[in-house]
Amino acid sequence: MSDAHPLALPAPRPAVAALPAYVPGARGAADAPPPVKLSSNETPHGPLPSVVAAVEAAAAGVTRYPDMAATELTARIADAVGRDASEVVVGAGSVAVLAHILQAYTGPGDEVLFAWRSFEAYPILARIAGAEPVMVPLTAEARHDLPAMIAAVTERTRVVMLCSPNNPTGPILTHEELDAFMAAVRSDVLVVLDEAYLEYVRDASVADGPASLDRYPNLVLLRTFSKAYGLAGLRVGYAVGPAALLAPVRACVTPFSVSGPAQAAAIASLDARDELLERAALVVAERGRVLDALRADGWSVPDSQGNFVWLGVGDATAALVAHLAEPQPAILVRPFAGEGVRVTIGAPEENDALLARLATWDGPR
Repeated sequence: MSDAHPLALPAPRPAVAALPAYVPGARGAADAPPPVKLSSNETPHGPLPSVVAAVEAAAAGVTRYPDMAATELTARIADAVGRDASEVVVGAGSVAVLAHILQAYTGPGDEVLFAWRSFEAYPILARIAGAEPVMVPLTAEARHDLPAMIAAVTERTRVVMLCSPNNPTGPILTHEELDAFMAAVRSDVLVVLDEAYLEYVRDASVADGPASLDRYPNLVLLRTFSKAYGLAGLRVGYAVGPAALLAPVRACVTPFSVSGPAQAAAIASLDARDELLERAALVVAERGRVLDALRADGWSVPDSQGNFVWLGVGDATAALVAHLAEPQPAILVRPFAGEGVRVTIGAPEENDALLARLATWDGPR
């Protein structure tokens, strides 16, 4: 083709072209010693043997399409949360389920409202759906500023995201806070309560999502098997809410998106729920130990109820990340430029390495 007639290529939607990249937790380099990887909110425990066996058995059927409706898994989840199967939608991770919610309920000209800093997928998914993300700053205590969020609701607001415990800072929303928020928000605004870290919560004042569903017909819960259930690599998440609200979401779910091995693993994990919750309790105990040690060393740390802690060092974030990376082995954490660092609770020896390295930090705490 001549220079006089340059090749014109298809152009993406402007909103998609301008999307920020989702930043995964850092991984180690192939030419360096294995790092202490505390950069992704993964469980420090390996998969349960019973779950591995279920995956291996299901792998024999990978030449066949999986159950598109995840019928058995949906029924098991519904039974676990005390709802009807019509009130559960399963997808390929809670991120995918949230994408389907936004596809079903938002579009150009609409607004999706959420606290910030919160889960970094929220603004990305809102823009992919064609909506405008509206971010309301957290309080000085790294909590949702619910009065400010109510004030930010406009006639264009279609969905509000609430994250409890909030990723990456850790505080929960209390039952009283959720009640006050739901009483103040319009009934035609869909409120999504993201409970990805629910199994790690020990604060009795936390908002009771399932109980709240009976009081608020515009509320949907978002949950995952990636965290306490340890299935981050298999991608299974789900929403729970009124059947009428979830029917449009189910229509948006990508057909066959939850693989047969993933469905089998999730069912086996529900069978082993007590054992998995015992593992979560070990993480909670380590979280308490790490928080106590950090505070004793002069760090100001929010009350985290997830499997991570937040070090809000602001402009010193990059320097802290570099400090943790040297000397070897590198301690990998999840930085948020200019704001702070999220550190996943690892195995005891990993947490000890973290605390020892942080004790030598001479920057802000």
